Amino acid sequence: MTTDTLLPVFSALADETRWSILQALGEADASASALAGRLPVSRQAIAKHLSVLQEVGLVEPIRVGREVRFRVIGAELSATAARLDAIGREWDRRLAAIKEIAEGL
Repeated sequence: MTTDTLLPVFSALADETRWSILQALGEADASASALAGRLPVSRQAIAKHLSVLQEVGLVEPIRVGREVRFRVIGAELSATAARLDAIGREWDRRLAAIKEIAEGL
């Protein structure tokens, strides 16, 4: 996962409503209508937020009879977490090198 793919994901997750939707979908797959019943947002707004989450690969629609439900794509979230972990390790390495230089002065 490159920075180019991380930025849209972070942008999508920066919105509080989308974060709430993602958390709700983490508990169970749900339709836009079901999510609108749980969150203080209209069904139309939920649909727009789901579209953004789908565009960045965090959720996918699944058809259950006549209903379209959405589910979280765990692999994408895991890849994002792994990339953040790698960034954190790189910063730890850099800070340790700076500390070593500073202590050697």
